[in-house]
Amino acid sequence: MSGRHVVVVGGGLAGLSAGVACVDAGARVTLLESRPRLGGATFSTRLGGIEVDNGQHVFLRCCTAYRGFIGRLGVTELTELQPRLSVPVRAPGGRRAAIRRHPLPCPAHLAPSLLGFSLLPFSARLRAGLTTRRLGALDRDDPALDAVSFGAWLRSQGESEASIARFWDLFVRATLNIPAEEASLQLAAMVYQVGLLTEASAGDIGWSRVPLSRLHADPAAEALRKAGASVRLRSRVTQVDDAGVTIDGERLAADAVILAAPNEAAAELLPEAAGVDRDALRRLGRSPIVNLHVLLDRRVVDEPFVATVDSPLQWLFDRSEGAGLERGQLLAVSLSGAEAWLGRPRAELQQVFERALIALYPAARDARVEQFFVTNEPAATFRQGPGCGASRPGARTALPGLFLAGAWTDTGWPATMEGAVLSGHAAAREALGHLSLDASRSSS
Repeated sequence: MSGRHVVVVGGGLAGLSAGVACVDAGARVTLLESRPRLGGATFSTRLGGIEVDNGQHVFLRCCTAYRGFIGRLGVTELTELQPRLSVPVRAPGGRRAAIRRHPLPCPAHLAPSLLGFSLLPFSARLRAGLTTRRLGALDRDDPALDAVSFGAWLRSQGESEASIARFWDLFVRATLNIPAEEASLQLAAMVYQVGLLTEASAGDIGWSRVPLSRLHADPAAEALRKAGASVRLRSRVTQVDDAGVTIDGERLAADAVILAAPNEAAAELLPEAAGVDRDALRRLGRSPIVNLHVLLDRRVVDEPFVATVDSPLQWLFDRSEGAGLERGQLLAVSLSGAEAWLGRPRAELQQVFERALIALYPAARDARVEQFFVTNEPAATFRQGPGCGASRPGARTALPGLFLAGAWTDTGWPATMEGAVLSGHAAAREALGHLSLDASRSSS
């Protein structure tokens, strides 16, 4: 396979993982990225002299492909992984609860937390336990689940609107970037079954201790270049097929092409001969995330992260370590499914944040906001609602040397870092298999 040329279009996690897998197998790789940076949806930028991530991204212990990828890059020590799942939950007025993993066999490992979840009435906690058992029994390979919203299914199980908002949305909104009412039952079942109900340790949460560019983009670029790959930024691809790509009028020949662009961009680039339903890719749509980055003059939040109930803040993360702060505290708030927040004036968002933070942490009344920044990601993920599963293609296309990667492809996972890396690995396997087949034919 030595010398066979693979062109990877897109420098996000899908493209980076595909490129690294190909060079590790001995292929010659050219990776093309239209932007002046790598990292895709996981990148860092400097705001007010502080290096911050575009948004907060976490992983779970069950994210084995992603964890393997950062292990291949040699940066595992730059991450933190909980020894045991623990999610503190706060609500205004000093109300608290937690979701913790207890030393019991799965799925009983979550039962004490659920029974003690004081933000719901006790009768609602018992019902949530029964619903959890039924959710765990669903066949998520059943395509009928793709046509149903998670919220509608929860109501059919007797779950109240309050229970959906205060319990079920905690994880679904954060992982699917959409509220339960609008989310695919199939993907929600996957989140709960794989992340919480199959193996006790699967849901332990991990995060980067450094800005994401240092965790993904920089070490991946170094690994690619060290292996002899060419990494070209600011390279806008205008045409793809299975024999190469066109970049601003320049033709670049290839033995295989992996298209790892976002779904809407892929729909515009794919030739009709690829046999991919481009309208279906467009129908996958987009779902936004709005991120707030807040520098306070003192520490207010005493946990690495906290989920919120009855608050607009959803999840708060302490990013002080990653920013290298010597004083104060840097908080990151990722507002998922953020259509209502997208494009709002910074001053309005700051006012909402300050009031909500004080409602959760009364001591924040004495804190001063030194810097407040907003980053908008209008197309942070594809829209993971009912029907999305039928629109997600696999890695292969009808053109023998053209392959697809991206968290929007049919990985079985939501649009997460794990899904992106899984897609990159799948596309690389297909491309490498194609190159081996061609090589055997040419030598016979």
